[in-house]
Amino acid sequence: MNPSAYAWIDHSLAALQRAHRHRSPQEIEGRAGPTLQRQGQTLVNFLSNDYLGLAGDPRLAAAAIAAIHSHGTGSTGSRLLSGHRPLHRQLEQAIAALKGTEDAIVFSSGYLANLSTLGALVGAPDLVLADQYNHASLKAGAKVSGATSLDYDHNHMTQLEDYLKTHRHHHRRCLIATDSVFSMDGDLCPLQAILTLAESYDAMVLIDEAHGTGVFGPTGAGVVEHLGHRGYPLVHMGTLSKALGSLGGYVAGSASLIDFLRNRASGWIYTTGLSPADTAAALAALEIVAQEPQRRQRLWHHVSYLNRELDRVLAGLPVQRLPSASPIICLGYPSARAVLAARHHLENLGLAVAAIRPPTVPSSRLRLTLMATHQQDHLNHLVQGLAQVIVDGAESNSG
Repeated sequence: MNPSAYAWIDHSLAALQRAHRHRSPQEIEGRAGPTLQRQGQTLVNFLSNDYLGLAGDPRLAAAAIAAIHSHGTGSTGSRLLSGHRPLHRQLEQAIAALKGTEDAIVFSSGYLANLSTLGALVGAPDLVLADQYNHASLKAGAKVSGATSLDYDHNHMTQLEDYLKTHRHHHRRCLIATDSVFSMDGDLCPLQAILTLAESYDAMVLIDEAHGTGVFGPTGAGVVEHLGHRGYPLVHMGTLSKALGSLGGYVAGSASLIDFLRNRASGWIYTTGLSPADTAAALAALEIVAQEPQRRQRLWHHVSYLNRELDRVLAGLPVQRLPSASPIICLGYPSARAVLAARHHLENLGLAVAAIRPPTVPSSRLRLTLMATHQQDHLNHLVQGLAQVIVDGAESNSG
């Protein structure tokens, strides 16, 4: 082997460092919750997608432990061979009931669900039209499918319609793919407009509810329910790893859609089934979502309070809150260097937030995510810390 064949890797890493785009994981200790332990420091946790605070709930842990005792630690094979357990079917039926669909199918991850579903539904003769801010798994699925794929500008329905007018008649099938909640911005897709265009141009619609399930809607079914489109023929995709506190992904829809995916979705056919523990934990989470709507109510109270306080303290300052309609709240920064400095300063104040930089997003930002289990003093601590960091940063830049 010639070591020089790999020299480019070190050069690429050095370039990432120079651009302040290098990333590495930081170890978190203890159980998931509104605070976290990292390198001996206790921080208020505004990093997590655990919106309902269920990842550390003892009821999910008890369900997972019981499933391990009954079924073991692993599913041992694909669902079509040795990996199918009664728990899997119970979970799929519970997801379908929540979503108001005929059936559902569970994958071992959300990324795999999107990759496999797009690869099964469309191919070389087909067209995928996707929001430019969609999750990477939707983009990868479109690429793997071999279909012609075009991104329309974020939530730009005029451009989407132009693409449909220009390209739809050249292709066998068309799939419009969109996040319901855009994970790095917090805003929602214009679902009504998308559905209207899809009906006019004979297109399927896949909506990724990864950040919507459990959070939006009267029953926690997601943005589709929140916007009044429950029962519409859609491909509902989502994850079990955010508000549901477990691991895995799902697709819900018509019985024929789900049967088709069982036979054509390679990431389901050729992958070991979701572990019994993760499956049981997700089932327990769905029960809590149904039985404890006060969790969602508390989460949305936090969202309203924090938005109001941020707008108050940030008035006239160079950092402003980006538009959001979810528990994901972002503050725009002019550069990767500036946002990294702000994150470091906040950590020194006992606050854990995410600094998101290109190429993940077009512009640098602090990303804050709220949980139902945050306490009022956690939110006040965040507001005070942000005000201090942003004022100090503005004074430093002006000097």
